[in-house]
Amino acid sequence: MKPDERKIIHVDMDAFYASVEQRDRPELREKPLAVGGSGGRGVIAAASYEAREFGVRSAMPAQVALRKCPMLLFVKPDFEKYKKVSAEIRKIFERYTSIIEPLSLDEAFLDVTYPKFEVSSATLIAQQIKNDIKNELNLIASAGVSYNKFLAKIASDQDKPNGLFVITPEEGPQFMENLPIEKFFGVGKVTAEKMKKHSITKGKDLLNYSKVELQQLFGKSGTFLYFISRGIDNRPVKSERKRKSVGAESTFSSNIHGEIAVNEKFSEIFEKWWKRYQNHGEWGRSITIKVRNIEFETITRSYTSTDWLKDKSSIRKIAFDLLDEADAQEQHLRLMGISISGLQNQEEEENSQLTLW
Repeated sequence: MKPDERKIIHVDMDAFYASVEQRDRPELREKPLAVGGSGGRGVIAAASYEAREFGVRSAMPAQVALRKCPMLLFVKPDFEKYKKVSAEIRKIFERYTSIIEPLSLDEAFLDVTYPKFEVSSATLIAQQIKNDIKNELNLIASAGVSYNKFLAKIASDQDKPNGLFVITPEEGPQFMENLPIEKFFGVGKVTAEKMKKHSITKGKDLLNYSKVELQQLFGKSGTFLYFISRGIDNRPVKSERKRKSVGAESTFSSNIHGEIAVNEKFSEIFEKWWKRYQNHGEWGRSITIKVRNIEFETITRSYTSTDWLKDKSSIRKIAFDLLDEADAQEQHLRLMGISISGLQNQEEEENSQLTLW
């Protein structure tokens, strides 16, 4: 089967946490709602569409959200409930295909090239899934339909909320030409700014560069950018997702400052992380530390080894050296964290993906 003959759906629940709360609590319906803490350290986990009209977004500090929308209502998150609802949505997916790749509680890829029912149209399947979710769970989903994962993901975001957008193999290359790079799934703010410095603002601008040139500019992701700008993404939908990193972090109830306090807190986080790393059972190569200061600026520093990182004392030294590089002791911090990536399963997966090109 040719890659452009695949039929892939990306389903994305609309304002999932907030929608579940509004469904279960009629007094919250049609009102600006935020799921998350409302205190001084609170962060928005999800916002209803009524709140989004005021500029409230997920990951926004609660204090900022309240300034944008003074009448904003807050509900504490209930992740056990959201997990149960997510499992109910998964059961609906399984009626149509067994090839399901969850990305989070509220979104997943589905490969319906060979569905369980004799339905030749992926668009009809996507519409039926949306109908089932609405009729049975009283929730709204958006869906994107295309011949690869990247375009299906992009498509699901086109007509939110309650959208259904299709990108056919014939439309894929031209669609990518006109897509702003900020909307490229997986392209972060830093990479986008770097692209703009090279006059790359839309997908069509990437067509002016060879694969080698893009690799030189953007490293490993250069290969991906070369192909995706041409509408090509050969990654399969994987029913079982492998973990790509192991991490631990803490947000502090009050800012911490000074070498003693910072080192003390980071040591606690490190010990928690080390237990998780040991329990995970796979070694990694890349250590990353993250700190966030009182200006909400997030700073990361990373170190990658040529060998598997196994020795606790060596890793601890690397982590504290990275903390020094980030000038953590000189700042007032609200969050610190550590993670390891480049895991054995991730490296195997990346090597297998490279052969697809």
